[in-house]
Amino acid sequence: MAAQKLSDDQIKQRVATLAGWTLQDGKLHFERKFKDFVDAFGFMSRVAILAEKMNHHPEWFNIWATVKIDLTTHECGGLSRLDFELAEQINDLLN
Repeated sequence: MAAQKLSDDQIKQRVATLAGWTLQDGKLHFERKFKDFVDAFGFMSRVAILAEKMNHHPEWFNIWATVKIDLTTHECGGLSRLDFELAEQINDLLN
C-alpha cells in the first residue's frame, strides 16, 4: 500500500506532540548535538537499523557531534504517517 500524504492539519497536530522535531521546508526536522563523534555516529547507526526495518530512510547530515535529520516521504511528495512513526522511534532511542 502506497504511503498517503497527510493534510496540513494532520501534520500540525502530529508535530505539536512530537518532542524535538519541527517543520522545516515541508519536512520533519531534528537536530541534536551529542557528547562527541562516537556518540553521534552510534546514534546514527541505531537510526539506520530502524530505518532499514521500516524501509523508510532519512535525509541526514553529520559533522563531528551534531546530527541533523530530515524526514519526508518522496513517493507521496510530502509527509506521511511513516515519517512520524520513524520520528517517534528515533525519539525512543533518546529516552
